[in-house]
Amino acid sequence: MRSTVGIKEWLIPQDKVFFDLFERLARIVVISAEELESMVNNQNDRVMAYKKIKDLEHQGDQITHEIYENLNRTFITPLDPLEISRLASALDDILDYVDDSAEKMINYGVLEFDSFMQDFAQIIRLSVVQLECGVKSIRTKKSSATLDSCGIEVNRLENLADDLLSRSIKQLFLNTDSVTIIKLKDIYECLETATDKCEDVTNVLSDISIRHS
Repeated sequence: MRSTVGIKEWLIPQDKVFFDLFERLARIVVISAEELESMVNNQNDRVMAYKKIKDLEHQGDQITHEIYENLNRTFITPLDPLEISRLASALDDILDYVDDSAEKMINYGVLEFDSFMQDFAQIIRLSVVQLECGVKSIRTKKSSATLDSCGIEVNRLENLADDLLSRSIKQLFLNTDSVTIIKLKDIYECLETATDKCEDVTNVLSDISIRHS
């Protein structure tokens, strides 16, 4: 049966709906990053941790889909529709790369999670905790100080991830096993890309702050 949308729902900005969904999605991102960090620091529960991350990625996809569904049926939105779309996509991208990193570790048969993976996972977790604060702050539209602080910290962490990638690749090429080099390089780069995606979210949040300040 085709659902119908009342004229009131169509015309009145659905502030609570979108902000609630973004906060739910940001929380899923944080939990996923925590699971990744737990996975690389606990050698025994790697498969179970990966299954949790995969489930969280599916939950994130469902919330993202719900955001787009609400966007398609709401005439007046609390944020510009493009801002809503960009923020949903950017948060979902982080989940995808966290999931992809964990999947590579499992599929490549990594037997030991090294200090580089552990450091990347920590940087990702610290970054997404900042992002969750930033996402919560856009509800009030009085968030420039919070978002500025969030952006500065995430940028600092992303720079650390860049340096970590350089050091990890340099160390990796001291290895003589070409297969190991290929596997670990792919994992390191995937983890570093997750931090890039965190910075993408801060860029969207900054644009929202400027537009609505």
